[in-house]
Amino acid sequence: MRIKDVRAHCDIPCAVYDPGVAQYAALSVLRFLDLIAEMPEEVNSKKDLAHLNRLVQQKEDHAIEVKDAVRTIWGDYFKDPHMEKFPEIHTLAHSIMMTASKCKQDIDRQNGVDLLEKVNRFAEIFWSTKDVQTEIKKSLNPPHTDMVVPILGD
Repeated sequence: MRIKDVRAHCDIPCAVYDPGVAQYAALSVLRFLDLIAEMPEEVNSKKDLAHLNRLVQQKEDHAIEVKDAVRTIWGDYFKDPHMEKFPEIHTLAHSIMMTASKCKQDIDRQNGVDLLEKVNRFAEIFWSTKDVQTEIKKSLNPPHTDMVVPILGD
């Protein structure tokens, strides 16, 4: 087997970039928002309060993970030729950061939907810079939303 092309996300470089981490984290944010919404409006026990606290903490941790993954790819991978071809990448990356912050600050499901849509667009652009076609597939994980995925060859 021959590796065709190698890229990296660190200063060494190690040659590994993949927006899948950000997509998985954004999907998780949306799932945690759904789980929070499923809880009773009034929390009447320490057990429920502890459960709510864990859900909120995980939602926020995954929102941070989205920001970290996108920031790494945007800052380390995207170069001038990519930015010339996709001038929206700066605005999109910034918008992802702002939307991930909204997901941390609130429990509005629409923020999670918006975050995943933006991260999917980011992934679509990323794979395009590598001349890899993408397709939309339903996530096998709840909430079973659309995910942009690379079409992998042999």
